[in-house]
Amino acid sequence: MTPLSTQQSDDLTAAVKEKYGAAARRVLSGEGVPAECCGSSGCCGGAATASCDPISSNLYVSGETDALPEAAVLASLGCGNPTALAELREGEVALDLGSGGGIDVLLSARRVGPTGKAYGLDMTDDMLALARKNAADAGVTNVEFLRGRIEEIPLPSNSVDVIISNCVVNLSGDKQRVIAEAFRVLKPGGRFAVSDVVVQGELPPDVKRSMELWVGCVAGALSDAEFVKLLSDAGFENASVEVTRTYEVEDARAFLVNTGVDADRIARDVAGRIGAAFIRATKSAVAPVKPKSSRTCGCADDCCT
Repeated sequence: MTPLSTQQSDDLTAAVKEKYGAAARRVLSGEGVPAECCGSSGCCGGAATASCDPISSNLYVSGETDALPEAAVLASLGCGNPTALAELREGEVALDLGSGGGIDVLLSARRVGPTGKAYGLDMTDDMLALARKNAADAGVTNVEFLRGRIEEIPLPSNSVDVIISNCVVNLSGDKQRVIAEAFRVLKPGGRFAVSDVVVQGELPPDVKRSMELWVGCVAGALSDAEFVKLLSDAGFENASVEVTRTYEVEDARAFLVNTGVDADRIARDVAGRIGAAFIRATKSAVAPVKPKSSRTCGCADDCCT
């Protein structure tokens, strides 16, 4: 997928901030479920408790979120459960790209225990405020929420054991950079374990042009082949995509209606071709061996002329 132009990327960033900031403000104000969840572009914009949302509903097993603040659950806008996928271990450092209200960071903190740490990264101030409040309300101390963009992760290289994310990579206008940054901050042997929306084949042009559907996790979704190629090109090994939920006609209509496209027609076109998936990859535990130089100065053969 070709990165968006600078203007397109800036417009997308602003739209994402507005939509997800508004969702956080609704939760913080006590309104809870966004009013437009049912019957609009609710995907990734609805709430976990909103059974009407075909993408963000029913993601966590029974009892898994019982100990979390209600606001963390209400602000869950993902499409999977990356904390289960990641197989987190005691003492590990986890990073959630696009952490939103913090539900996956709090669940990760529980899994890595007091000797580990869970970071959340988000560019939306309202979501960061909500996530920090949720962490305080939950009494969880081994977490830290960072302000920033997933294309420029504010952490040192080789500092994270596991990267998780929940339906956020698709929102970026420069996914190649997101994957490159993920590779940079992972330690050797580190794991990339995210949930995201993927497509099979090409989306209709009017879907791809819709900003509303981009911020709703559909228009910017990669195909499984594109995801694997981006990960492999960045240096990851064993990249794979496992589709866990496929959206049929009624699901597609639910996130297409009121988005400016012909929902009934396109729902039939995309049914069975859009789904949620687990995406896995690993960073080699062994640093690449630099080619031996024939130069007496010690420089690589191609470093200078």
